[in-house]
Amino acid sequence: MTVNAAPSARNRLRATTVAIAVSLMLGATFGATIAAAQTAPAKRPSTVAQGQPQQPTPTGQTFEEEIIPQRYANNPDVDVFINDMVARYDFDPAALHTLFAGANYSATAVKLVTPAPSPSVKNWRVYQSRFLDTVRINAGVRFWKQNQATLQRAYEEFGVPPEVVVGIIGVETIYGRYMGNFRVLDALTTLTFNYPDTPNRADRQATFRKNLADFLVWTRDSQIDPTSVLGSYTGAIGIPQFLPSSIVQYAVDYDGNKHIDLRSSQADAIGSVANYLKENGWENGRPVIWKIARDPGSLGIAQAAADGQPEPHWPLSQLLRAGLLVDEPGLDMSSEGGTPVTIVDLPSPGLSTEYVLGLKNFYVLTRYNRSFFYALAVYQLGERVKAQMEAEAFNATGSGTASPNSGGTGAPSAASQ
Repeated sequence: MTVNAAPSARNRLRATTVAIAVSLMLGATFGATIAAAQTAPAKRPSTVAQGQPQQPTPTGQTFEEEIIPQRYANNPDVDVFINDMVARYDFDPAALHTLFAGANYSATAVKLVTPAPSPSVKNWRVYQSRFLDTVRINAGVRFWKQNQATLQRAYEEFGVPPEVVVGIIGVETIYGRYMGNFRVLDALTTLTFNYPDTPNRADRQATFRKNLADFLVWTRDSQIDPTSVLGSYTGAIGIPQFLPSSIVQYAVDYDGNKHIDLRSSQADAIGSVANYLKENGWENGRPVIWKIARDPGSLGIAQAAADGQPEPHWPLSQLLRAGLLVDEPGLDMSSEGGTPVTIVDLPSPGLSTEYVLGLKNFYVLTRYNRSFFYALAVYQLGERVKAQMEAEAFNATGSGTASPNSGGTGAPSAASQ
């Protein structure tokens, strides 16, 4: 059902083209955006916050990382870093020199963070199918059932619904099944001191340097052998794939054993993900997305406004005045007019680009991994797991009253998109 809160598509298209209509309603700046949108896809940030979701190794295939040992022994850049760690965190310099003498240069990590000579074509449908498969959905149902009380407790404490936490952990590691097999010390050391020559090299090296420092502080304070910790090629760790800086800032002891363990404690992973989202601005009870009508006028406006900015910045009323139709039955347009949204574009080669409106909670999901595809896949996976939980509860009770939890995103399922 489409909410008719704007002029009809017939009137808009009969009066003038979509581009001119948008230009008149939103001003010259937005109008200029349309011309660019007709010829080039919207730019979108690609830098990750927690590290790329881990992909399973094909059955029977043994992964061998390409490394060079002792690259960081007697290394002047490492010596400067060690001196800083001693001054700031009171480390034993001899112990750090010994540690880094045993660190390996990971040529594999460098290859994986190096951009391809020709950027790959973005394909939402392929990405979506990779993360919304039967394996993840069924594993998500099992994970939810095993941790139902903990997920509910996290919802009550942090305001983040179970399906959202389940969606993130499912996309990241299939609920702890694939947490990475790189030595985190090697990955972070390599990307701190030998990041490939890219336009953002300085910023990325600074990020990894901070994570390397936090990794050493965390392992020391937690009495963990830093050479024993495995993770992704960017140093993301455990069931939720937290980078060390996120562990220091957001991880919580949620199983009550006075020890934070994201590698084996599902409770700690659940509480830490919920805390991460809350601290990054999650709004309890608010939607993640709104659907856009698929009429030509609405799609044209969405294309023009899709500027790749993840933070909501278009007032909904402004888009409605331009003629955008929102396909959300029961949505109170008068009260939501001032709500800022972003246009989420979902291109697939050979198919028409899909669009949805992203709200504040969608933006919060992009803080976990700065990708529109990632954020929507997390949301949709959680919704599908929730739907299967509800279907199983319905079949078990013979009624429509059973529900896996009392929480909710306040938004309809996007599974059909």
